Amino acid sequence: MGREIAVTYIGGPTVLLEIEGVRFLTDPTFDEAGGEYTTGPVTLKKLAGPAIAVEALEPFDYVLLSHDHHFDNLDHGGRAALARAKSVFMTREGAARLGGNSIGLRDWEEAVVPTPSGGELAIVATPARHGPEGLDRGAVNGFVVRSKSDPACTVYITGDTVWYNGVSQVAKRFRVGIVFLHMGAARVPQVGPFHLTMTAEEGVTTALEFPEATIVPIHFEDWAHFSQTKEDVAHAFANAHLEGRLRWPVRGETIRVPCEGKTDFTDSEQARASLFEFGGGERLASRSGRIFLARDDEKRA
Repeated sequence: MGREIAVTYIGGPTVLLEIEGVRFLTDPTFDEAGGEYTTGPVTLKKLAGPAIAVEALEPFDYVLLSHDHHFDNLDHGGRAALARAKSVFMTREGAARLGGNSIGLRDWEEAVVPTPSGGELAIVATPARHGPEGLDRGAVNGFVVRSKSDPACTVYITGDTVWYNGVSQVAKRFRVGIVFLHMGAARVPQVGPFHLTMTAEEGVTTALEFPEATIVPIHFEDWAHFSQTKEDVAHAFANAHLEGRLRWPVRGETIRVPCEGKTDFTDSEQARASLFEFGGGERLASRSGRIFLARDDEKRA
């Protein structure tokens, strides 16, 4: 792999990541533009379709789903695509709703998946707060993915969150090389006047908290409820003299992003984990308090 990952931007929160030959799809959204999605008093409007249709997408191994209950993170086409994954990592609450191949993780719980070369990648669920303190928007996860063979390459996907202490805790536990930052300052008037995802200024705060990380903004476009644009984010980072930290994804294209961060935490700082059941009646192997997904050849043995 070297110290870089491949990043294919599909649109909104949906990115295909390749780390040591393992392919992760984040928050799948594959419906075409023009859709309206109503939940209670809230209607979300989709302004742009995916840059790559799910049928044209190269195969992926796992889905990292921040939450299943908002259509801008999992629309109809995205929900149908989940069956293509070996497993879908998400919140415990969401996994109880979704069933099938979903695996629910509490904050700081870790799962370990094999790489084609015989290595391992750790997936750690991280805290997220989808709006101001005290507002119940349902459970949301972020994720840290780190290579066991090349721990200098550690990736953090924030999920839908505002800046708060939970994000700061991620920075304290991990030295991250790349942050995929959900931005756009989403606002839904029926919920309240406040923002529900990070503002440009909170993005700057996050960048300062992760001083070694390249910042890749995502989930700031394609939906009508975003109140800030790419230009707002770029302006805030330029004002903070951090524009060199940004790496913008390119719709429909694959870029390679170097992992420059370092990780030196000990195993004792890692997440708790349990033994879970997942789709097909298979059981996750558990060693040393973590979740391990067996390689296909191990399952057959």
